[in-house]
Amino acid sequence: MATVVNLLFANAAQRREAAYPEPPCSFVHAAPMSFESLTYADLADRLGTTSEAARALVRRLKLPRQPGNDGKVRITVDLAELEYRPLPARSPGGHRADIDALKARIEALQSELSELEAENSTLRSIANGHRADFERERERSDTLLLEIVRFTAAVLSAREKAARLEGELSACRARSWSRRIAGLRARTARSLAQILEVPPRPTAAA
Repeated sequence: MATVVNLLFANAAQRREAAYPEPPCSFVHAAPMSFESLTYADLADRLGTTSEAARALVRRLKLPRQPGNDGKVRITVDLAELEYRPLPARSPGGHRADIDALKARIEALQSELSELEAENSTLRSIANGHRADFERERERSDTLLLEIVRFTAAVLSAREKAARLEGELSACRARSWSRRIAGLRARTARSLAQILEVPPRPTAAA
């Protein structure tokens, strides 16, 4: 039974090596040895790291896990197969440099934000000026349109009046010519009557 279990763990180790040829952390492969069942805290102590880093390592390598009799999760791992090297901790000076860099970046962003706000204010002022100009031009256009409508109405009224006056003038001219013709006819008739009423002159023999 123990041989079968060891074979299963060996196959699992080979599959892990094939799936993760170059893991993110530094590992030194060694000859296969016996597997151990460790809790996260035990694994962290053995590797010299924190429990969170041990959990991340187990998840990344997909190591076999199973609950123990005490209710704690136990990881089956061959520590001889790998040698975990935790990343070196940053010095306080490094954190200070990062904080200073972040502060400088924040100040630069705040400066850019102030410039953008000033530019936005300028653009709003320009837009308000254009809007005022547009309102004045629209009022002027409305006034001109009203004047054009009034002028058009006056032109149409003048044309109607001119047509009426022209008709009246034509009628007056026609009546005037009729009176002239009638008067001429009357004068011609009177002249003919006078001519016809003149007695004949007596001859010299009489």
